Amino acid sequence: MTGLIAFREIVLKVHSRCDLACDHCYVYEHADQSWRARPKVISPGVISQTASRLAEHAREHALPSVTVILHGGEPLLAGPDRLRLVCEEFTRALAGTAALDLRIHTNGLRLDRRFLDLFAEYDVRVGISLDGDRVANDRHRRFADGRSSHPLVLAAVDLLRSAPYRRLYQGLLCTVDVANDPVAVLDALVELEPPRVDFLLPHATWQTPPPRPDGAPDAYARWLLRVFDRWEERGRPVPVRLFESLLSTLRGGPSLTESLGLAPTDLVVVETDGTLEQVDSLKSAFDGAAATGFDVFDHAFDRVAAHPGVRARQLGLAGVSETCRRCPVVRSCGGGLYTHRYREDGPAGPGFDHPSVYCSDLRELVDGVEGRTASRATSPELADPAELARSQEELTRVLLARLGGDLAADPDWARAWELLVGIEEAGEAGARALAAVLEHPFTRTWVLEALEGVRRGRPDAPAAARRLAALTAAAVLRGGLEPRAEVTYRDGEVYLPTLGLLRLGAPGTDGRAVLRAADGGYAARDGRTEHRFGPTAGDARWLPVRSWSPGPGRAPVALEDLDPYRNCFARPARLRLGAAEAEAWRGRLDAAWALLHRTVPGFAREAAAGLDTLTPLAGGPRAGGWGEAGRHGPGALGLPYAAGVRETALALLTGRRRARLRALTEVADLYALDGAWQHPSPWRTRPVPVSRLLADVHERVAVEAYRRATGTHEPDGADRIHRALDRLSEAAELTVDGKHLLARLRWELKTVDA
Repeated sequence: MTGLIAFREIVLKVHSRCDLACDHCYVYEHADQSWRARPKVISPGVISQTASRLAEHAREHALPSVTVILHGGEPLLAGPDRLRLVCEEFTRALAGTAALDLRIHTNGLRLDRRFLDLFAEYDVRVGISLDGDRVANDRHRRFADGRSSHPLVLAAVDLLRSAPYRRLYQGLLCTVDVANDPVAVLDALVELEPPRVDFLLPHATWQTPPPRPDGAPDAYARWLLRVFDRWEERGRPVPVRLFESLLSTLRGGPSLTESLGLAPTDLVVVETDGTLEQVDSLKSAFDGAAATGFDVFDHAFDRVAAHPGVRARQLGLAGVSETCRRCPVVRSCGGGLYTHRYREDGPAGPGFDHPSVYCSDLRELVDGVEGRTASRATSPELADPAELARSQEELTRVLLARLGGDLAADPDWARAWELLVGIEEAGEAGARALAAVLEHPFTRTWVLEALEGVRRGRPDAPAAARRLAALTAAAVLRGGLEPRAEVTYRDGEVYLPTLGLLRLGAPGTDGRAVLRAADGGYAARDGRTEHRFGPTAGDARWLPVRSWSPGPGRAPVALEDLDPYRNCFARPARLRLGAAEAEAWRGRLDAAWALLHRTVPGFAREAAAGLDTLTPLAGGPRAGGWGEAGRHGPGALGLPYAAGVRETALALLTGRRRARLRALTEVADLYALDGAWQHPSPWRTRPVPVSRLLADVHERVAVEAYRRATGTHEPDGADRIHRALDRLSEAAELTVDGKHLLARLRWELKTVDA
């Protein structure tokens, strides 16, 4: 079957009875009572057949690993001999097919050295249910005669924590009860040093809602937030999966638990008689809710994977109710656990197409965690241009290292790479010189293009080696370093990034030359002939990169019309400008820059930050004179050479805004699930994804400021921006970083409105 999501996790019911009488147990106390008709203990035949089915499933889907969780009832009631058989059969069946991750979840009452020695032999990790301190645990987790289970569970945990078995300790699972003291619960669990704590909301539906002693719709959120505050106060002493999942999704990462988030389920349950069922918690909804009609003897796991009930829990955003899809926290809460959505009545009719019965709690919990952590979780790149520049340089280095790994076998690449490493290790001067050429925006263009060739199976190692050699040579010359750098020239010339174009032979000729720093300039030796070139040599064979000064105290900006990788914009780059053309362009840039500083000084200063390269583009300005950001590092901008002063000013402003936003998206997650929703845009006829709407707003705020200052603004320009900002405020896709940027845009617009 195609389009199936393979099962990577199997819950194997090895015993269907329990030695506790927990009054909140979904197996024995809720709607589905099918356990009564099932065998108490799993048979050898069911074990063997299930292991075979799992191995078959792993082979067909090429699964690298599978997880098998031994469950119940209480799985230790099956006894060590039956559990050994389970371990043996699954180990044998999966050998050579997929890695086997064996786990057991137990109440711990019978956990002793017999079991733990077995688990150590097969590397079975052990999770234990414990609801906190004795008062909290005894509220529900008692023997049938009312006796406390707490001392026995603590003894089991102490044994599990001891030296021979500590590596098997998987964690503690705690079911929330708002009648318990949340601080005491967390402290009691932390004292046992678990590798992880899971907090679970008690299983409930709209038909059997959870107890709310004070009647408050957010009682569970307030309880969990008190736990969160204590967890933070203690320095997050142990991982808590619920909180770490929320922190992950708020930053744009994945959910880490089935009870939250939109990740598809990949779990199937095997009962003691071999019946295949959906996730166990569905037993809380209604009798037969978890049933599939399949079993391990007559049906492959793929039959269950295709079951409508299973597929319904694999639809992600499409699988939640319409109310949830419109909610700004749905990416974090995921509509809640599927079981908790069940309702027999309501607008959508009977079934699971409803918000969670914990909807108010989940909204309050997500907002509460975000409010407590947003300021600390915001990426520094959003507020500090220097941090953004450092992150961008590091990104280029990471990409270059990846390319280096792909091309390491090429001898020319290896020779240039060795020199590059030597430059970096040559002290401060070498590090500065190398940083200058790596920060050159078109270094990123080259690396990305070369990586694309590798990805497509068509690596051009000779071209990549030539560019790397030229880059390292430029670093040697810039830093006045001692090493000699060999470069390869094609068609008589070689471009040295950030420096210029050197002509070493007649057009159509190829060869090699050795470059070195010499007396404040540069020297090139081609065979027996050496000639000087550089800033003071006056050599016609040397075309330096020109520059433009944006004003006093500002670093010069390269006017890059030589680099072969500058053709990365939507329109073609101009060929080398003549001297008069370059001077005329400098004049227009001076006037445009002065106009920006006179009309929108704050935005002008922001535009200047990080700008180091301007490339003249062919053709006139587009409508409004907007600048172009291509596939390059963040310091470059392409401007239409023929644009007038006003158009050039607007192009500088908007182009730098585009470059900054793109640089941020490369090192920080501003949104997630881009394209899952479509949003109305005040500037477009059709709805757009959040990335487009955010980009439009980011530019329009600056454009509105400029047009107001120059008397060319539209009457409803600010109103459109406000509408778009309001829409983004309700967008589920925005992360903590995205919301921080949104707040910054509102502040900018406020200064424009003032």
